[in-house]
Amino acid sequence: MDNANLKPSAEAFPPTGRRFYKYDALGNDYIVLDPADWPEPPSTEAIRRICARHHGVGSDGILRGPTSRPAPLLAGETSDRHGFALRLFNPDGSEFEKSGNGLRIFARYLWDRGLPANPDFDILTPGGLVTAHALDAKGARIAMDMGRLSFLSSDIGIAGPVREVVGEEVSVAGLALRIVGVTIGNPHCVVLLDAQARQMQVELGALSAELAHRLGPGLEHQPLYPNRTNVQFAQVVDTHTLRIEIWERGAEYTLASGTSSCAAAGAAIRTGRCASPVTVQMPGGAMRVEVAPDWTARLIGTVEFVCSGEVAVSA
Repeated sequence: MDNANLKPSAEAFPPTGRRFYKYDALGNDYIVLDPADWPEPPSTEAIRRICARHHGVGSDGILRGPTSRPAPLLAGETSDRHGFALRLFNPDGSEFEKSGNGLRIFARYLWDRGLPANPDFDILTPGGLVTAHALDAKGARIAMDMGRLSFLSSDIGIAGPVREVVGEEVSVAGLALRIVGVTIGNPHCVVLLDAQARQMQVELGALSAELAHRLGPGLEHQPLYPNRTNVQFAQVVDTHTLRIEIWERGAEYTLASGTSSCAAAGAAIRTGRCASPVTVQMPGGAMRVEVAPDWTARLIGTVEFVCSGEVAVSA
């Protein structure tokens, strides 16, 4: 067959799509969808397709903003308290409250667009108000004031009587684990390996991705957490250094996470294992977490622009 005169038909070209912007924060990648291009949030099916590694752009989640206000707005929050608002979606389509890396990525996007009037600016999320700081002219290093860590069950959304969830025992996969429950606007379950009984440490083995895959799903769906939880397995290296592996609610295994870094550092400080500042080492890279005496946390790390393009409207 002579292929010289073959031409693609019009149907071979994809329909005009809507813009997306992809950024990476230590292996934690998010896609920003601007409401100027996406007047309505994408459907759950569309979010799953866009985030899919093989069938879509590939991402750990979707950031839609800047919006006029997030939904739902927290009690006590008013629209005049923020410059930019954001909604966050997991790869499974579920909406969530807060992401440290997601917020730093969104801050970098706003900075790239030239929208903030100065290097310090507020972002309102369903998990609370945060303040971003662009630390260089390019916006490659972003610090985020993440809010206040709390270990109270009523703040975290943990079932049962009000108490500090520190060293509490839970059962998963036939193992009795001691956990620290934390929130920084979203729920976390921290498993400090050296806080476990000696035999349990042997059962768990070394800190690894395999450990997160093996026990993360069971902890995410612990009855103690009615709305599920993010999970961190943590190993103390020294007073100011922590290694973690992460299983994220709605996103599964991830290479890095900002709120997970804050939660793990907070748990290590609360139990006397570390002191601020804490460098949190993850498979994707390291972030610095500073925790003040009132338990407010600041997260510092890098953000890189990856690419932009169009997603088919029917995605």
